[in-house]
Amino acid sequence: MSAIQQATLETKTRVTGEELAAMGDMGPSELIEGEIIYMPPTGDEHGIFEFNIGGEIRAFVRKHKLGYVSGGEVGIYIRRNPDTVRAADVAFISNERYAKRGMSVYLDVAPDLIVEIMSPADRWSEVMKKMEEYFAIGVRLVLVVEPDTKSVYAYRSLTDVQRFKKGATLSFQDILPGFSMAVEEIFAK
Repeated sequence: MSAIQQATLETKTRVTGEELAAMGDMGPSELIEGEIIYMPPTGDEHGIFEFNIGGEIRAFVRKHKLGYVSGGEVGIYIRRNPDTVRAADVAFISNERYAKRGMSVYLDVAPDLIVEIMSPADRWSEVMKKMEEYFAIGVRLVLVVEPDTKSVYAYRSLTDVQRFKKGATLSFQDILPGFSMAVEEIFAK
């Protein structure tokens, strides 16, 4: 972190999303109500699983020209004043929603689909809070990939959840018509 970045953090208790973006690469972090929250880097398996599912979704979306897929802790505005910017492992945003995007560095429209990969340090209570925020801005589906149980949980709300485990095939026709992926493919190394 540069001296300017450090001074900014020491003299100002809250920052905006735009100020966070201007700070450059600060490592894994999120902005929660104007406060920068640092996160440990993800592990090797997390990256593999993120690439596996994100790569399949991206290939499908590109082939069918359905929109855009981002990965690697893509920033998404949850609220403004004070700003909250959450970081998603993978996000799909349809052409229709992407066309409504503003000029911000971070997504200022809700993705249709978000994928979160559980890390060893993640707590379910924090993941649930993050999902609550995602649904509040209009995200339609959140997939939580749970490496410990080799399961994927598909949330359409905090109470509407479906579990997919070994032998199952992920499919969400209302969001990505025709897409399917075997759960085992996500966890392949």
